[in-house]
Amino acid sequence: MEGCNEYVYKQEINWSLLTEGITLPVENQVVFGRIMNRYLTKGEQKPIKIFLNGKSYDAKVVNVNFDKKFNRKTDVIQIRYPRNGDLARELQQIFASSYNFFSNARKIRPEGSRSIPKLPEDVKEYLAIYTTEYDDTYEFDTIGVTDIEAVKQDVAGKSEYLYEANYDIDMEDTTSTINEVQGVYKVRKLNRKIGDNLKLLYGYRCQICGQLIGEEYDSHVAEAHHIDYYVNSLNNDASNQMIVCPNHHRIIHDADPIFNRIGLKYVYKNGLEEPLRLNQHL
Repeated sequence: MEGCNEYVYKQEINWSLLTEGITLPVENQVVFGRIMNRYLTKGEQKPIKIFLNGKSYDAKVVNVNFDKKFNRKTDVIQIRYPRNGDLARELQQIFASSYNFFSNARKIRPEGSRSIPKLPEDVKEYLAIYTTEYDDTYEFDTIGVTDIEAVKQDVAGKSEYLYEANYDIDMEDTTSTINEVQGVYKVRKLNRKIGDNLKLLYGYRCQICGQLIGEEYDSHVAEAHHIDYYVNSLNNDASNQMIVCPNHHRIIHDADPIFNRIGLKYVYKNGLEEPLRLNQHL
C-alpha cells in the first residue's frame, strides 16, 4: 500500500523539535506530498497521531499560510505538539544529552539573543519520520549517538560499492549486541527509505543518462548512490544521494570520478565530463 512506512523527513535534533514541533519540506517528498495534497489545504490544520516507541501521542499537522508578500512557491508543513507536553518530554528524555546541550546554551547566551548553536558534529542526533497506512498517523524513529557509533563499526573497512549493493536492512549480525543491531537497522532503514523516495521522484530513471532500465520487462531497476561515499561520510541525506542505473553505478565506483556539485557533473580522470540530465533535488 502506498503511504505505508515511507520516508517523510530526517531532522537533525534542535531546540524546536525537543519542545514544540518540526517544519517539513514537501517539494521532494513524493508520498508525503501526495498525502498532504489530499489531506490538507493551504492554511488548514488537522489533528494527527504520532507513534514513538510503542506509544501514541496527539499532535497536529499545519499547512502554514504565509503572507503572499513572501512569494513562497511551495507549501510549508509543520508538525506541532503541545510545548513541553508528553511527546516533547519523551523526546527530551530520549535525546537527553542534546536537550542538556541546548538548555545550557540558552542559559549562557547574551541577553536578548535568540540564537542557539548547533550540536557538535561528533554528537549529532536525528529524528526520522515515516508515514503509516493512515493519512493522519506518523511514526517517529530516533537515531542517537550510540546508534551512529554502531553504524561506524558496521561500515569500518568495507567497500562502498559492495556495502551499497548489499544494503539489506534485515541482514543478520551475530557479533553485535541487541542495541547495536537495532541502531544499525534504524540507520539502514532510513538510508533505504531516502533512496526509495528519490527513485519515485525520478520515476526510476538514471539522473546521469536519463534511461529507465527494465521498462520493457515491466520492471524498474535503479540504484541509490552516495556522492560522498557513505562508508567514509555516514551521510545518508538526500543531498548526498543520487539515482543511477546499474551501469553508471558500477562505472562510478570503478573509475572513481569527482562530482562537481556546482556544475552538477562527474569529472573523470581521463578528462571526460558527464553532467546530470535529471535533477530536482541537488
